Amino acid sequence: MLTKKEFDVLLLLSGEEKTLSQRQIAEKCGYSLGSVNKLLKEFNEKGYYTDGRITSAGLNMLEPYRVKRAIFLAAGFGSRLVPITLNTPKPLVRVGGNRIIDSLLDAVEAAEIPEIIIVRGYLGEQFDQLLYKYPNVKFIENPIYNESNNISSAICIRYMLQNAYVLESDLLLRNPSIIRKYEYQSNFLAFPVEKTDDWCFHTDSSGIITSQSVGGVNCRQMVGISYWNADDGAKLAEDLNDVFTSPGGRERYWEQTALLYKKEHYRIAVRECKPEDVTEIDTFSELKKLDKTYAVD
Repeated sequence: MLTKKEFDVLLLLSGEEKTLSQRQIAEKCGYSLGSVNKLLKEFNEKGYYTDGRITSAGLNMLEPYRVKRAIFLAAGFGSRLVPITLNTPKPLVRVGGNRIIDSLLDAVEAAEIPEIIIVRGYLGEQFDQLLYKYPNVKFIENPIYNESNNISSAICIRYMLQNAYVLESDLLLRNPSIIRKYEYQSNFLAFPVEKTDDWCFHTDSSGIITSQSVGGVNCRQMVGISYWNADDGAKLAEDLNDVFTSPGGRERYWEQTALLYKKEHYRIAVRECKPEDVTEIDTFSELKKLDKTYAVD
């Protein structure tokens, strides 16, 4: 098993077409030049790195961390985007001529993630249009999307969460590189903020999530993209069902299973991104600001 530092450096090298200097590697990974020099020497001795490039042996070391599937939660109504969502599911709403979900699907395909699953509900048949551009997409129906919170969608795919991304489908992805071919540990994407009224995480000194709240100070604002490794994905299958079938369980958000109700079973890290990497479109007024074609009186 790789250490986090070994993984980060090999991951960087795997995605670079040009040769990087040791100083560039240190800067991009956020490690000291000395530690990177030592690590690259070890990689060279083990045959993972030579002539400034990762080798096939180095790529093989990343294989246990390969993402196997991307799961999109796309069953909801999107009530805050009315009137657009009266006839169109929110992920299929177009911004600048492109469907919101396309920005995510394009990134998943670019990362060579082999399996793509969309959990659909409201106006579900409209998602069939995606098959023209993304023929490998598979759909799973959520028959009770209008009777519960998004935990019902997670219940539908609870046995598929190992080595999987879970993505909210109404995020406009600005930086596709945050969807990666390999992931080291279970994590949620988030960005640091001094203050927010949105969902956020509080973490310990090692970046492990200790709590989730609506609003916070000196915290990390949640982005609706997470990754679950094999062990955590397997635990979630049982824990999601326990929470869903408990009193009031249908009203829960799916991620609260690991972050609140069964948190003792997990150590979920924050993977930091930038605020400009992802745009969440919550309301019709926000949509109009992004795309002036909707700003018609």
